[in-house]
Amino acid sequence: MTEITRVPLQPIAKGSLTKLWLGVAVAVLLAAGLAWAAVPKGVSVEELQAGTGPNPATSDVVLVNYTGKLADGTVFDEGQATPLPLEGMIPGFAEGAVKMQKGGRYLIEIPAEKGYGEEAKVNPMTGEVAIPAGSDLVFEVELLDFMPFAEFQQRMQAMQQMMQMQQGGAPGEAGQPGQPMPQPQPMPPQPQQ
Repeated sequence: MTEITRVPLQPIAKGSLTKLWLGVAVAVLLAAGLAWAAVPKGVSVEELQAGTGPNPATSDVVLVNYTGKLADGTVFDEGQATPLPLEGMIPGFAEGAVKMQKGGRYLIEIPAEKGYGEEAKVNPMTGEVAIPAGSDLVFEVELLDFMPFAEFQQRMQAMQQMMQMQQGGAPGEAGQPGQPMPQPQPMPPQPQQ
């Protein structure tokens, strides 16, 4: 029969086994760190002043005073008594808003993944970049009120009708302020006697 070639095993050098286990431990720690860094960070909501009552739902419209800032403190947007439909907001803002109560003031910190992500936002008035790509956002928000979206739409329609009435009545009503007066029509000729 044929003999299989034998490979002699060399003894492990002193301390090599410890170095091997340390290398494995470092590799595991690095992998865990990379996995933790890859997980999107959550939205942080800090209560500055307590509110009362229930919380808005993600389908509601919130009425807020707010200031939006970048992480370095640069203000990119502000609003007073601004209605914001939560379904149309960035995910992080909506996630933070449903944790608020009426009358409260809050600091909402939104990681870039739940904000605009890698998309830069340009100010339409100036053409300058208002929010750089990959920016974490910070909002100081005072929740004045909130309501279901359907109720908000009804209120907006009622306001529009009131404004139309103040500006001159319903369309087509003659003689109301702000509406053009009808032009006089020529009289038909009278029969001669």
